[in-house]
Amino acid sequence: MSSRLVLVLGDLFVPDRAPGIPAKFKKLLSPGKIGQILCLGNLTDKETYDFLRSIAPDLQIVKGDFDVEAPNLALSRIVTHGSLRIGFTHGHTVIPAGDADSLLITARQMDVDVLLWGGTHKFEAYELEGKFFVNPGSATGAMSTDWWADGETPTPSFCLMDVQGDVLVLYVYQLRTDANGVESVGVEKVSFRKNAGGTS
Repeated sequence: MSSRLVLVLGDLFVPDRAPGIPAKFKKLLSPGKIGQILCLGNLTDKETYDFLRSIAPDLQIVKGDFDVEAPNLALSRIVTHGSLRIGFTHGHTVIPAGDADSLLITARQMDVDVLLWGGTHKFEAYELEGKFFVNPGSATGAMSTDWWADGETPTPSFCLMDVQGDVLVLYVYQLRTDANGVESVGVEKVSFRKNAGGTS
């Protein structure tokens, strides 16, 4: 399979906890550039679903804990890009939530090289025992019911993956607001190579 960008996002909660995907993100997500979307659940409205379908017709979704109107969605799925098996799940079935050892067990059970999970509304990416773990956070910055430090709020974020062979390059987009209330999109890059023993 040739290289193509894969959008990874989740925990949208529109309109329950957030008004929508931020305008600065929508400008970046234009049709024709993204080959596939992996949605990690809690896609709770039809308008956002239609927007995502307009970006890429290959929209893969797993069930989040608040996707009550979509009872037939799978709890987890696997896709293959290059030589990488990529599993994705919302994360509410991983106990304790976000626990590295529990996520490693899930990745082993799914027999995947990369595990994408949601539920915490916080971006996270790390390598553990030759596997790569990514939580894209909440694309809308929706509030979470989890514990947060005083004054800390979710930062809207999503990820783009570019897979070529056994290399995954992850681009993390985060919407930051400075002290004057001015928003800007920051981008970070993380690379993972299967069987190479780490990220860079």
